[in-house]
Amino acid sequence: MKRFLLAGVPAAILALATVPASAQSGAACPFRGALDEAYCDANRDLVADVPTEASRQRDPSTLVFTYTPVEDPALYANQFRPFLDYLTQCTGKRVVYFTVTSNAAQVEAMRSGRLHIAGFSTGPTAFAVNLAGAVPFAVKGDATGFESYRVVMIVRADSPYRTLADLKGRRVAHTSATSNSGNLAPRAFFPAQGLTPDTDYRVVYSGGHDRSVMGVNAGDYDAAPVASDVYNRMIARGQVRRENFRVIWESDPFPTSSFALAHDLRPELAQRIRQCFFDFRAPEAFSRDLGGNDRFWPANYAEQWAPVRAVADAVNAPYNRAAFDAESRRELEAEARRNAQAGGATAAPTHVAPTQGPGSTPAAPAAQPPARAN
Repeated sequence: MKRFLLAGVPAAILALATVPASAQSGAACPFRGALDEAYCDANRDLVADVPTEASRQRDPSTLVFTYTPVEDPALYANQFRPFLDYLTQCTGKRVVYFTVTSNAAQVEAMRSGRLHIAGFSTGPTAFAVNLAGAVPFAVKGDATGFESYRVVMIVRADSPYRTLADLKGRRVAHTSATSNSGNLAPRAFFPAQGLTPDTDYRVVYSGGHDRSVMGVNAGDYDAAPVASDVYNRMIARGQVRRENFRVIWESDPFPTSSFALAHDLRPELAQRIRQCFFDFRAPEAFSRDLGGNDRFWPANYAEQWAPVRAVADAVNAPYNRAAFDAESRRELEAEARRNAQAGGATAAPTHVAPTQGPGSTPAAPAAQPPARAN
């Protein structure tokens, strides 16, 4: 669905043992708002400022890109290849794809300086801004405007459920604690509709929108709130059939995934990357993979993500380090359970480790992108 772009969300991220090279000291930073102490927001636009010292501005020889792991990460690595080839030609720098398997790993990679450009899903965008110094600048869309999505509550078409109130006492899948559409928005909106999560129904975290959709399809869950764009792409790819589902509720539109830059890239490089995004027109096959989107539109975090921040405020779910640490632990536990169910390793995965507070050291992602080049 194409709509004018809506407003934004605050963000947060993993604590690392070392502070990024671009960190601003408390004495040198007049204001940082909700940002981690590693960043400064002197102009109060809600995102990290570019370091004033040229020595702290990065101009890497290889740019590392990744997209939200909301669906199959390997699928996205292949689909984005035409765009990365274009970015390589447009920027004059080699651009490579870094596969991540969790939102936590994606945010951690940007904070640590290993990731330069990323597409973050709606909720994790706020964590990336506050804790990783991400600066959102674009969203995908087509000639008619920006793309937006709605939160939709899906049930099986052969189920008896017709309203949200019918789900009392049932098993409902949320995606992850930090997800706007898969958790925070339902917690903000459902009580007014007569259905309170964790009180009227048991919340089960599936680990992703695609997993929620497949779980409802298989009968593992009675219902699931999911992002409409992910749901529609799964139908378009033939992963599920629309006639097998019924949508019993939907929200007003929200902004889709953001595309963000690391805050400490050299300004000339950052501007070149932005212009490359805005000049891009997707080939037909890539446009189909993007749900019919074929271009990028400029976006402003303070304005476009305001509705997401409002949802977080409504459910008292700040995008801060404590919330991110808790979500990291949940992601680890959920993946360990999936591995065990699939007959894989029972140990917790090492793509991202839960932190124990400021100064703790998370494990590095299992797959490392190229070493950062300054």
